[in-house]
Amino acid sequence: MIINKAEQFKFLSMEEISTVESNLTVGSSLKKSPFDVVSVYRQDPFVANLSTPITTSTLTRTYLSLLPAYKNGLSPLLRGLNIGFIHGYFLLGPFVKLGPLRHSEVANFVGFVSTLSLIIILTVCLLIYGIVTFSNKKTQIKQFTTIDFLNSKGWNQFTSGFILGGFGGTSVGYVILKLFGSTIG
Repeated sequence: MIINKAEQFKFLSMEEISTVESNLTVGSSLKKSPFDVVSVYRQDPFVANLSTPITTSTLTRTYLSLLPAYKNGLSPLLRGLNIGFIHGYFLLGPFVKLGPLRHSEVANFVGFVSTLSLIIILTVCLLIYGIVTFSNKKTQIKQFTTIDFLNSKGWNQFTSGFILGGFGGTSVGYVILKLFGSTIG
């Protein structure tokens, strides 16, 4: 037996709708006390973002604007070189210092080869991401963004720069290790 419960619903009249709308204005629901630290972003409750002292501070915005991914005036190739160089340089240390051959004479070389292998794996991951994300030929809509590597051509340049920078950063770190000591620490 099917019971039709739609007959039990009571629809609002026009007067009741206007009463509800007048009570739900944006300004009245966003009253802020002096102790509220988290509030809605730019006083718009329909934006899916919260305004906290961290996310809206000038220090955070300056720091994020100086990262290579968001820095103005860099081509995708230079962004990839910068990010890859830093990854290659800083990934060498853990492989040398914490690797299984850390107490041997070949610790630096094994760390160098391990870091190059990880850079290759990361580059393959970047390639796979680019192929999956930017291979959709159905949508040819141009999106105007300030980040110029979020398209197929830019992502390929970014990936090329990443592998070159990663190899360069690893090589510079290895040369520094060879010149200034046998192992780190």
